Amino acid sequence: MFRYIVRRFLYIIPMLLGISSLSFFIMQLAPGDALTTMVLSPDISEEVVNAMRARFWLDQPPHMQYIRWIQRLFAGDMGHSFLWHAPVTWVIKQRLLNSLLLTVVSTALAWLIAIPIGIHSAVNQYSWSDKLLTFVAFIGVAIPNWFLGLLLLYFTVSRGWGFPVGGMTSIDFADFTFWEQVVDLGRHMFLPVLVLTTGSVASLMRYMRSNLLDVLRQDYVTTARAKGLSRRVVIYKHAVRNAINPLITIFGYQLGALLSGAALTEIVMNWPGIGSLMLNAVQGKDYYLVMGNLLIGSVMLIFGNLVADILLAVSDPRIRYE
Repeated sequence: MFRYIVRRFLYIIPMLLGISSLSFFIMQLAPGDALTTMVLSPDISEEVVNAMRARFWLDQPPHMQYIRWIQRLFAGDMGHSFLWHAPVTWVIKQRLLNSLLLTVVSTALAWLIAIPIGIHSAVNQYSWSDKLLTFVAFIGVAIPNWFLGLLLLYFTVSRGWGFPVGGMTSIDFADFTFWEQVVDLGRHMFLPVLVLTTGSVASLMRYMRSNLLDVLRQDYVTTARAKGLSRRVVIYKHAVRNAINPLITIFGYQLGALLSGAALTEIVMNWPGIGSLMLNAVQGKDYYLVMGNLLIGSVMLIFGNLVADILLAVSDPRIRYE
């Protein structure tokens, strides 16, 4: 296992180089750059624009821009943001915790809700509760997160439900006491978390139900029942432990998507996270800010897959990595 983990870490550098180079040169296909709109302004002289192009290496060919960015990256610098006029690392830090707070809470709630529901639905197959949960799950899977977010915003405004429809905190948040700040943050998080949790619960519940039904039909489960083991032991000690393995892989992907998985929901719900930051960066052709976001997302995806592989080996003794 140790040798396998070391090899996976050694693969990270060439993988990141491939991902970053491909992404950088694809962005170069779009006409213009971040300073194109400045050229059209009569208040900005050509000398100022040329000086900024030289500062951000935009006066050089794309491959030289990429090489310079890689050199700065190995020195611990992701470059400078055109739109924010600040280092990319600083800009991302301003939104990083906001996105993590939203996605970690919604992911944790989704797993805590979906796994017990999926187990109940599989154990009580074709019962009225199973049919009801399956119907609700199909609706949750079918409705896109962004559309559900728009529906919740509409009903919140039209029905006066009392939940904020944008932002992360109130204007006078700094004047609140600690518990008032917690309540205010919870009220602002409620709708975005509800949107993200609904879709995740629906898909995870269906996966859990399907996997557990397959396991419950296996011969070793029948043997365990024939030996007189209790229903609870057969289900939770033998069946669920094997049925959970495919979901561990999904958990790894969700770890990798903690920053990017809620991008569209953040934009629709006006949550100040990485999603809206990435959208503005792409629209403004802020190359280095986009590359910084992509690099962090790629690292988290690789790390998530590694964590999933390790958890699979821990969960299932039959799995071994050489």
